[in-house]
Parts: sequence; structure tokens; C-alpha cells
Amino acid sequence: MAATNLPVERVLAWRAHRQLLHRPSGLDAVAVVGRLAGVQAQVASAAEQAVAARQPAPRPGTAAAALAAGDLVKTWAMRGTLHLLPTAEASACLALLAAGRFWEKGSWQRSFVTVGQLDALAEATWSALDGRVLSREALTAEIVERTGDASLAAHLGSGWGAVLKPLAWQGLLVHGPADGNRVTFTRPDTYLPGWSGLPEPEEAAARVVPAYLGAYGPADPETFDQWLSRGGSKRPMLRGWFRALVEAGELVPVTVDGRPGYARAGDVPEIVAAEPTDDVRLLPAFDQWVLGPGTRDTTVVPAARRADVSRAAGWIAPVVVHRGRVVGTWEARHGEPEVTLWPESPPVPADRLDEERSRLRSYLKGVEDA
Repeated sequence: MAATNLPVERVLAWRAHRQLLHRPSGLDAVAVVGRLAGVQAQVASAAEQAVAARQPAPRPGTAAAALAAGDLVKTWAMRGTLHLLPTAEASACLALLAAGRFWEKGSWQRSFVTVGQLDALAEATWSALDGRVLSREALTAEIVERTGDASLAAHLGSGWGAVLKPLAWQGLLVHGPADGNRVTFTRPDTYLPGWSGLPEPEEAAARVVPAYLGAYGPADPETFDQWLSRGGSKRPMLRGWFRALVEAGELVPVTVDGRPGYARAGDVPEIVAAEPTDDVRLLPAFDQWVLGPGTRDTTVVPAARRADVSRAAGWIAPVVVHRGRVVGTWEARHGEPEVTLWPESPPVPADRLDEERSRLRSYLKGVEDA
């Protein structure tokens, strides 16, 4: 049977609805983060704003409150970047990253530590964080003392956390509550309610792949893996995850304007029926609308404008979205959203843009007043 061909305009309209850009009522931060399969949180204010951008009456601090309550967890996850994840769903994402065993690659070991050192580091971390919350400095001191390996101190002191990421992926540590401006770490099993450890990769994939496609699909396995690990998963394992879901009838092959991919079977009728709207959205830096499919997806970010969105040092700019496509960027100056529309983009309805700027202005004032 030939794969269903889906027009890209309807795909983008469906994605906007699935990513909650229509701002339905009754959404808390956990629901938003869960629908997006995680929200990047390298910049905490951007993560808060990503949640707020999808709520009808946005209030600063809702993500932070859910994090403090243990309903969200902050840890290194997709692509090795800090994310907010629903506590109930975090273990599945981490299990897929752990399955890649990226730290066993020779290039990683040459840049950081050997597998033997990492094993010792993991054992020391697990013991040090048993029922405790430690700052980076305190954790570093304990690990060096427990392992007797002073060379680990320099790696552990790095703000990028390279040698801690494999521990996060294995479920051995997560970020703890903030201590002023200091980062803290703790163990998920002694800090998070209901933590049950990592599932097997196949079980995790059966949860994470459909969750991804339910927000960013249709997509092929390679696009999913770019979102997950920058393309680092083992090819046979990756293909096996998708194949098992197709055989189970959960996924079906489709094409989007002739490009092959997969969609959840139940989503296809909804995509076919999706109607584009003239809504305009001002989305924050590092928003999932861009990061989910990736900045190389020219259906979302025009190829000629990729450098305007994906900037130096990994910065992803705040964007203006109309009919599912990025048509410009914006930045806040003294609480005012200053918008730069790209002249080659189709016209953006001025009244919709003004409404969105007014909404964002109110939110930014709330941040200042908090």
C-alpha cells in the first residue's frame, strides 16, 4: 500500500496544535513540558517562557514551581543539553541516551576520561549523593577523595558538565534545588517521588518515539536521532525501535510533500484535516518549535536564514512564527519585544503581531516585577 502523502501546510498546522500553540485552557507546566517531550533549559528563563508561550494566561515561575515540587526534573538529556522533563517520563528519555554508550567512544575518552575512570567516578557519585544534595564543589571534593584521582577535579569543575552527562543519562544524578546561583546535584531515587530506575531501551523507545512524533512528526529515524543524540545512536538499534512500532501498528509510513517519514497511525486523519490559521507567535530562545525538527528543517527555518536562528556558541534565537514557518526573530529591549521580520517572508498580519507583542510585553513586565 502506498504511503499517505501529507501536505506540509497541514503538517505545520497540526504540529502547532499538538505543540499547544493554540493555548488551550487548563494547562500546567508539567502538561506543556510533557507534550513537548521535554523543554531545553540551558537558559532557565527561556524554559519558563517556552511554557508560558503555550498557556492562555502566562505567569512567570510556573515551571520553577513544578521543578521545586518534584513534578519536573532538570538534568542533562537530549543532545547532552540541560532539559526540563516530567519526572514520570524522564527515565525513558535517559534510557535511550544511555543505550548509545557515547562515553565509550575513543574520541570521547581522549577528550575527557577513560571508561575505567568514569566507572570509578560513577560509583563515587552514587555513594556521595545517597540521600544528599551537594554543590558542584562539594561533589567534586568527595569524588576526588573517594576515588583518589585528583585529575578528575578539572573535568568535574567544567561548567559544561561533560563527565557528568553520562552519569545523568544512566540515572545516577540529577540537578537538585538551586542554592542561590550555585548548581546542586542529587540522586533521583532519593530525591524524586516514584523514581523506579531506567527501563530497557526497547521499552523506553516504545514511549519516547511516539511522544516525539506526537509533537514533531512526521519524521524519519534520522531526524528523531538528531533530536535525541545529534545522530549518535547505533543505527541497528535506532532502526529496530521504529520497525517494532511499525510492526505493532502504532506507526505508519507517510510522505510529506514527497519526503518519507513515519507518523503515529492515529494522527494521520488529524493531519489531513488540520487547517492553517493566521496566528502569529513570538517564541523564546531555544524553543522546541525549532529544536524538535532541528534548524536544518527548511520547512520551519528557511535555509538562507538558518544562521539568523542558529547562531554562534549554540545560541538559538527567539523567533517569529506565522503559519508554522519562522519569518523573523525578536529580542527584548527594556521589556519591549523588538521584532525583525524578514522582507522575503510572506506578509504577517499586523493585528495578530501587535496582539502577540502586547501579550509578551505583559509577561516580560511580570518577570521584572517578580
